[in-house]
Amino acid sequence: MPVVYKIVPDTLWQQARQTGVFNGASIDLTDNFIHLSTAKQAKETAARYFVGQEDLLLVAIDGDALGDKLVFEPSRGGDLFPHLYAPLQLSAVLWEKPLPLGPDGAHVFPEMPE
Repeated sequence: MPVVYKIVPDTLWQQARQTGVFNGASIDLTDNFIHLSTAKQAKETAARYFVGQEDLLLVAIDGDALGDKLVFEPSRGGDLFPHLYAPLQLSAVLWEKPLPLGPDGAHVFPEMPE
């Protein structure tokens, strides 16, 4: 089972918990797909797009549960990034954990299965 990850503000994720569906952050809505990362990509994604942001969650998602709506496409540096072309059903979520800032200002990641 491939595991993919979403970094999301806690307040935005709270809305998804109420409905059981995550429709995406503003960039996802603009691009018409939900931006996800692999375990190897998540730290760089946080460093590039979420620098200094507090109250974030790291959400682990069962890639198999997303079916053919999960597509790996070339992005940053030609690396293949997971993109979800559908709303994220929370039934596919394996876990969610806080993504706090460490003393150096970088986010502190939990252990992440690939």
